[in-house]
Amino acid sequence: MCGRFVRSSPVSTIIEIFHVAAASFELSSSYNIAPSQDIVIINNTGTRELIKCRWGFLPSWIKNIPETSPMINARSETIDEKPYFKEAFRKQRCLIIADGFYEWKREKQKKIPYYIRLKSGKPFGFAGLYNYSSCPDGNKICGCAIITTESNDLVASIHNRMPVIVSENSIDMWLDPSFPDYNVLKGILRPYASEEMEMFKVSNTINTPKFDSATNILPTTEE
Repeated sequence: MCGRFVRSSPVSTIIEIFHVAAASFELSSSYNIAPSQDIVIINNTGTRELIKCRWGFLPSWIKNIPETSPMINARSETIDEKPYFKEAFRKQRCLIIADGFYEWKREKQKKIPYYIRLKSGKPFGFAGLYNYSSCPDGNKICGCAIITTESNDLVASIHNRMPVIVSENSIDMWLDPSFPDYNVLKGILRPYASEEMEMFKVSNTINTPKFDSATNILPTTEE
C-alpha cells in the first residue's frame, strides 16, 4: 500500500511537466502527506485541470459519509471488478502529483522508513481515481485513492506493494475519460522500472504526520 508521500515541486514545475493551466489556489510544499489531508490531482474534463482533492475515496452511492472510512488505496488487479471503484475506473481517472513516497521495512521489532523517488528528481503522477461526494450540508467533497500494484525489484526488498506511477507516454490515455479499452488501461497499472528509481533510509521523524519538513527526505544512517 501507499500511506505517505511527498509533493515538493513548485506549481510552475508541475504546470510545465504536465501541461496544465495555472492553479487558482496556493500550493505549498508538503513533505509528509497523510490520509485525509488535501492533495493536488490532475483530471481531464475536456482540458487538464490541477485541483485540490482529499486523500480518501468514497463512491457516489455512499450515503453516510461521516460514518464511512474512505479508502486511500485501490488494488490494480481488481479495480475493474470491485463495485467500490469500478465506475471511477471507467470515467474518473486522475494523476495524484508527487515527488516521492515513503515505505517501511520491518526489521525484527522495528519499522525502518525509506524514501523512494525517481532518479531524475522530477515530480510524477500516481495513477488515481477520484469522485465527488455530497455532504449533509450540501457541499461536495473531492476524494481520491492511489492505485497500487506489485512492487518492482527495488521496492520489493522492503515491501510487496507499491503505488502505480504513470509513465509520461501513458498520461494522455490514462486521463482520457472516453478511452474505451479498459484492458489497455489496466496494462498501464504495472510496476515502474526499478532502474529509474532510487531508495534510501530516512529519519523516524516521518512517523509523526504533523512533522512536515524538507529534512524528512534527507538520507540518514540512524538506527
